Amino acid sequence: MGVEGIGARVTRKEDKRFLTGKGRYTDDMTVPGMKYAYFVRSPYGHATIKNIDATAAKAMPGVIDVLDGKQLQADGIGNLICGWMIHSKDGTPMKMGAWHPLAVDTVRYVGDAIAIVVADSSGEARDAAEAVVIDYEQLPAVVEAVAALASGAPQIHPEAPGNLIFDWQIGEPDAVDQAIASAAHVTEIEILNNRLSPNPMEPRATLGIYDTAEDHYTCYTTSQNPHVARLVMSAFYNVAPENKLRVIAPDVGGGFGSKIYIYPEEIICLWASKKTGVPVKWTSDRTEAFLTDAHGRDHVSKVKMAFDANNRITALKVDTIANLGAYMSLFSSAVPTYLYATLLSGQYAIPAIHANVRTVYTNTVPVDAYRGAGRPEATYLLERTMETAARELGVSPAELRRANFIRTFPYQTPVIMNYDAGDYEASLNAAMQAADWAGFAARRSQSEARGKKRGIGMSCYIEACGIAPSAAVGSLGAGVGLWESAEVRVNAVGTIEVLTGSHSHGQGHETTFAQLVAGRLGVPIESISIVHGDTDKVQMGMGTYGSRSGAVGMSAIVKALDKVEAKAKKIAAHLMEASEEDIVIENGELKVAGTDKAVPWFQVALASYTAHNLPSGMEPGLKETAFYDPSNFTFPAGCYIAEVEIDPDTGETDIVQFVAADDFGNIINPMIVEGQVHGGIAQGIGQALLENVQYDANGQLLTASYMDYAMPRADDLPSFTLSHQNTPCPSNPLGIKGCGEAGAIGSPPALINAITDAIGHNKLTMPATPMKVWQALQTAH
Repeated sequence: MGVEGIGARVTRKEDKRFLTGKGRYTDDMTVPGMKYAYFVRSPYGHATIKNIDATAAKAMPGVIDVLDGKQLQADGIGNLICGWMIHSKDGTPMKMGAWHPLAVDTVRYVGDAIAIVVADSSGEARDAAEAVVIDYEQLPAVVEAVAALASGAPQIHPEAPGNLIFDWQIGEPDAVDQAIASAAHVTEIEILNNRLSPNPMEPRATLGIYDTAEDHYTCYTTSQNPHVARLVMSAFYNVAPENKLRVIAPDVGGGFGSKIYIYPEEIICLWASKKTGVPVKWTSDRTEAFLTDAHGRDHVSKVKMAFDANNRITALKVDTIANLGAYMSLFSSAVPTYLYATLLSGQYAIPAIHANVRTVYTNTVPVDAYRGAGRPEATYLLERTMETAARELGVSPAELRRANFIRTFPYQTPVIMNYDAGDYEASLNAAMQAADWAGFAARRSQSEARGKKRGIGMSCYIEACGIAPSAAVGSLGAGVGLWESAEVRVNAVGTIEVLTGSHSHGQGHETTFAQLVAGRLGVPIESISIVHGDTDKVQMGMGTYGSRSGAVGMSAIVKALDKVEAKAKKIAAHLMEASEEDIVIENGELKVAGTDKAVPWFQVALASYTAHNLPSGMEPGLKETAFYDPSNFTFPAGCYIAEVEIDPDTGETDIVQFVAADDFGNIINPMIVEGQVHGGIAQGIGQALLENVQYDANGQLLTASYMDYAMPRADDLPSFTLSHQNTPCPSNPLGIKGCGEAGAIGSPPALINAITDAIGHNKLTMPATPMKVWQALQTAH
């Protein structure tokens, strides 16, 4: 391990351009003749469209055209799809309602796009949009998941009677019911997981360009997976043949899952470019982001956890209603099913589990993956239940968890997952020691002496990352494979380009991927370039989400490096008249082990291209491609402890310490991993204390700005105490598990457990705002 290789705290290469304002984002892109788009959106949560009159708008200064859904439909552009098929427990397929990129006859949430205005400037486009006259007939709306299933609730899609999308189950209901009936103790709890808005730093944007001469389309977009965007827009939405469509995702300023999907705006701007004959750019403003970016979470669950006389868990029963919003987004069906219910065993040996999940349509923004995607919902449910059970049983929450930990691996859970490696007790012990768990009682007494309430809570999380293998997810309904690709190009002077199907939107790939290559080949990190985000440059790839870039993306690079190294050694052995088995790579040279014979890396690279003296039959060049399909998910895990102090007069919660002990397997760059954990915990704290999307009964979004939607700020966050315990992952060549989502998964239950410990009862839902906490304290009295 060198100073630039695996394990080194290398500063991020990409930060030079980001910190100096030299990043190139979609909104920075300009092309000759470019015009600007603004979307006419529904002001109603639910209504029929009686008539659209764009006459006045089209006559306004600078307006190129106003286009609507009927024109889009007439040109054969398809509806948006959900790419993961789920079947109900009776075998029927999920009920997917039609999602037109531009609404044709019905709008189903505030913000549903109806028309696009293309004009010389964004201001002119906005002004003209206000002049489009639409005659609506307002319909009753429903926004809450439970209410959507009630008899007589407004019907949102004709394809889904009663608003039920699917009624799905996993596990053994009879075995669970029998275990609950014979249990020594049963803990019951209702869990609400609040709806969140993703709020990446960079709003979504797209630039659609149609080249008449070449009959070719180019789409710049804020995407986490440009190749999938190209695939879906060509194969399902009929925008353009795949060979006639280039998708470029340049620098992307955060995603958190919300930029995985293909939204209406990408499709419409490409179509509008051909229709109007000009390049068309759209950039969301913040209100549009709140109104249209896919939301996250929004579950209502009832839980029963059964214990025997020795406080061992014997069964878990979960009934969840998940709100998917007005339409099914690209991966929305997978989030409350295979990314949620399959993690309900947590870190615990639970013999019998049954989960029933019903998903519903409501007149709200579509819901899909948001940082963690199903795993935070599972962890919050499980860890709130464990903490509640410990209080009911009168035992230490730490010792109840310890008594139920899985201790032998591999471990087959009752809900599909096969955990390959872990040491949950090590993380628990590390967290408890760092938090001075034993000294809490004294600290609580000190707080009480100052008139404050003090509480401590923990959360032991596990997640499934990598989202693979392809055959497994395919059998579960996924519409695509979840492998990854890489190409390693060694240039004639020895510099290296790595083309990856993964996509960075803040994770530091340009640094960590280069560290892998530098450590493997012994070359300076400055000589390595990482290329991603352009479907014309990079071979097909599956993008970045689910903490898969390391475990899957970097594993593909390893496979390509294996081929490059093998060929380089053959060339070096030939040049030095040695056996290739004796060739080693050290410090940028290929050497004959045990001798002073060596060839510099650049000389081997040059030899491969001059081809004057290659081994017989060898092709010139030094470039290799690989595809990697994992054999299993990876399973990061850890223990988080939060300690809070509450002012009973105001309900204000102060996080006095936060400890995170994580097992991410082997780590490429500790500094980047720590940053990922910090960011994840901050988002988890946001969910636990501050953030909440709210609608009124008519489907009007009440939290459509930062005046109403509370984001965590620096003074809301404590300093974090981090540690790392390492059980390498046996399922990939690097032994890494993934770290990008852990902080957002483990932190909410730890915080709510701490707050409920302080207030003395469980009657509290997220977000635990000062008002809610104050009211809960009054209930306690």
